Amino acid sequence: MARIGGKIMEYITLNNGVKMPMAGFGVFQIKDKEECVRVVLEAIETGYRLIDTAQSYGNEEAVGEAILKTNVPREELFVTTKVWITNYGYEKAKASVEESLEKMKLDYIDLVLLHQPFKDYHGAYRALVDLYKEGKIKAVGVSNFYPDRLVDLCLDTDVVPAVNQVEVNLFHQQNQALEYNQKYGVQLEAWAPFAEGKKGIFTNETLMEIGEKYNKSVGQVILRWLVQRGIVPLAKTVRKERMLENIDIFDFQLSEEDMKTITNMNKDTSSFFSHYDPATVEMICGLKR
Repeated sequence: MARIGGKIMEYITLNNGVKMPMAGFGVFQIKDKEECVRVVLEAIETGYRLIDTAQSYGNEEAVGEAILKTNVPREELFVTTKVWITNYGYEKAKASVEESLEKMKLDYIDLVLLHQPFKDYHGAYRALVDLYKEGKIKAVGVSNFYPDRLVDLCLDTDVVPAVNQVEVNLFHQQNQALEYNQKYGVQLEAWAPFAEGKKGIFTNETLMEIGEKYNKSVGQVILRWLVQRGIVPLAKTVRKERMLENIDIFDFQLSEEDMKTITNMNKDTSSFFSHYDPATVEMICGLKR
């Protein structure tokens, strides 16, 4: 645990001994370069140390520019990017990470994930492992790997993924994913923890009542619920006041009763799409970087 700018930040230790902040800031869909630089700098100023980008987001350069501009030492930041499927296969994946390093003007990346569990992810993962052994990556992992694909990969490598980033929110609580990630020592990380505001999540009366008990917002309750499950949440916003709110989740604890109440809200369905759906696989594999 550390106190940063008056805010508390907790850390977890990954399966290779690397420490990672227990809450992160994502830059998905922040396309404008100037805006992305601004929000990343504001996120760092707010107290975030985990910054999550991806090759497919088109803003690695902006993230790198913000890192160069901040006064926070590089070793205090935890930078994540992801390899897109068009760069899968050993040679292409390795070259693409080198390109990401150049775009962000970094000597190393703290965590590199495979963005999707399709096409030649085994070859791409071997490239990440070699870069990890070369010291250019501090930890390797995956994203959107459902339990079957995660187990398949874990049984085919001597470097088990350190992180698996998947959709986790109230409506898609990923209990089986959490079970298998924990079994193999993989840290689960949540994208879309707010389900992008769908299904009236921010005006849910039950969540609002729980928040009132702790003098916290619905968003803070949701993020705290994830942290107490041992899941690292990634929150995205372009508003500094919301950043301040989203990171202020380490000074209270939800009761066992409140945790159970939230658990009962599970629908076991994605708010977006299923990676088990063949049409989804066709769609994702057809996307260009």
